[in-house]
Amino acid sequence: MADPTGFLKHRRELPKRRPVDLRLQDWQEVYQPFPEEHLREQAGRCMDCGIPFCHNGCPLGNLIPEWNDLSRRGDWTDAIERLHATNNFPEFTGRLCPAPCEAACVLGIGDDPVTIKQVEVSIIDRAWADGTVVPVPPSVRTGRRVAVVGSGPAGLAAAQQLTRAGHDVAVYERADRVGGLLRYGIPEFKMEKKVIDQRLAQMEAEGTSFVTSCNVGVDITADELRSSYDAVVLAGGSTVGRDLPVPGREFGGIHLAMEFLVPANRVAQGDLATSPISARGKRVVIIGGGDTGADCLGTSHRQGAASVHQLEIMPRPPELRVPANPWPSYPIVYRVSSAHEEGGERVFAVNTERFLGDDEGNVRALRMHEVRFADGKFEKVEGTDVELPCELVLLAMGFTGPEKPGLLTDLGVELDARGNVARDAGWSSSVPGVFVAGDMGRGQSLVVWAISEGRAAAAAVDRYLTGRTDLPEPITPTRR
Repeated sequence: MADPTGFLKHRRELPKRRPVDLRLQDWQEVYQPFPEEHLREQAGRCMDCGIPFCHNGCPLGNLIPEWNDLSRRGDWTDAIERLHATNNFPEFTGRLCPAPCEAACVLGIGDDPVTIKQVEVSIIDRAWADGTVVPVPPSVRTGRRVAVVGSGPAGLAAAQQLTRAGHDVAVYERADRVGGLLRYGIPEFKMEKKVIDQRLAQMEAEGTSFVTSCNVGVDITADELRSSYDAVVLAGGSTVGRDLPVPGREFGGIHLAMEFLVPANRVAQGDLATSPISARGKRVVIIGGGDTGADCLGTSHRQGAASVHQLEIMPRPPELRVPANPWPSYPIVYRVSSAHEEGGERVFAVNTERFLGDDEGNVRALRMHEVRFADGKFEKVEGTDVELPCELVLLAMGFTGPEKPGLLTDLGVELDARGNVARDAGWSSSVPGVFVAGDMGRGQSLVVWAISEGRAAAAAVDRYLTGRTDLPEPITPTRR
């Protein structure tokens, strides 16, 4: 059993980040190695609660107290087995998930929560290093063929589960490499792409096939896809960026976040010598205070921006939970990511009114003002107008849904009120044999939800094809 006094012996500790002046010179992940003895102490802070609310916080239902105690004891083989029992890709979630499990940790009621996310990523990284992660090919083949459209975390999770169930699975990706936004949307300093490549090698060895540089709906029609496969899983994500239609939007130098991040990632992977959209020497303004905005911030620093401002329409969050945001809900508090630690100025409770251009048609500044939230809407605070000089503006305000023209239009799937692909409790779209997982059906969400939905949709597809399933079914398609 767990050490019932572990949390009294050890304070919460995380790996140290590499010095800012050093890490800005490269694209490597920002964290330094975490000694095993420290990791085992942190795992020992888990109390193995009678009612582990961390399970409630985790969409995957990860067996957190179990692999925490196995890590405490140094039983790494059993720890990775329990971790993989609910999560296909803990190396992704351990780096990219905001850890709602930690927010729900019972210890967090009156103390610092357990470092669940760090224990998770340490287990899987050690397993890869030790050679414990090996292909798990199916023992039987069903002869049924499944197409998975999209190779982000939802698509990859669905594909791996369906392959292991014995189906012949092909994953379609329109980019030249597999990974979706994991590959080209997440900067290298948050997750080095070798992390994806090692998992893809395992999946290929298990029998999953990948078709890259194929825009489904264009290079292969919807009818061809349905006639070639017994089932289709739509996992293309929520890829339409939210724009800012204010006066001056047409000026040069204003880009959606992914227009900036994708070529930057290609430079980091050696595909390009320089990015066609670079922050070097420019005054940069990022509109949007979320994770994508932080990715743009860290990328701008590494490209050598002259200055960076990150604007957010919401007020600055409090340092600690407020009564209206109680445990175990996810805390809405002020956070400092590694990118924020590296520099830049964060400006809260402001709205961009218009962009201003120079004589050559490029952005030179934006005009903004303070706002307050009243009667269910944002109101301008009069007398607060200011111009903020800039030569590069990055719009990182989230995503509005999946792309409709092409595949979705040709398939004729119904959409919900939010513009996502509608689905029933069995993950099925309105078109028989076509299922939906991840952001394409849920809307923009977390990597942990994408993996969970991919696993659940795979079980639904398996039942559709065979009349039964032994695959786990962790959730039903609801939203939080």
